[in-house]
Amino acid sequence: MFGLSEFAILLLVVIAVLAARKLPELARSAGKSARILKAEARAAKEEQSPDGERRQPD
Repeated sequence: MFGLSEFAILLLVVIAVLAARKLPELARSAGKSARILKAEARAAKEEQSPDGERRQPD
């Protein structure tokens, strides 16, 4: 039968083959999430007054 190391290698190969199809989609999703996070951080920073207190929304 398979030893532990052979099983681990086989598992890694199977994961790599199955994940290769979804890799472009995952990269696109990660990029979109990073852009959203960056925009939200920028908006939160702009929302603060110069003395560090949050401004009240208009």
